[in-house]
Amino acid sequence: MKYELSQCFYFEAAHTLNRAIDGDSSRRIHGHTYHAEVTIRGIPDQQTGMIVDLGMFRNSLAEIKELLDHRLLDEIKDLGNPTLENLCNFMGKILIKTLPAIYRISISRKASGDSCSLIFD
Repeated sequence: MKYELSQCFYFEAAHTLNRAIDGDSSRRIHGHTYHAEVTIRGIPDQQTGMIVDLGMFRNSLAEIKELLDHRLLDEIKDLGNPTLENLCNFMGKILIKTLPAIYRISISRKASGDSCSLIFD
């Protein structure tokens, strides 16, 4: 049996985005509240009964939040165009180093109904 363990957090950030539709409003600096959910998957360790220690999990996510919270996403090194897809990818590249059992990263903007998930196969 495999288990999934998830942690959620949110961050506030601004960005611009060059788009074909709604281009004028997207090109202006604007902000969102982003909700992230990171899921790891695995078999609990025989000794600890855990896939990963929740303290370690939370610390890894706190590092990501520090990089993104109250920032202009356009200025984040290695993020690229600040889309939901690129945010998932950016987080994944960092989190895989400390959370090798990572399975899914989901980011949503609940106010606008947008979401994206990156699945690690």
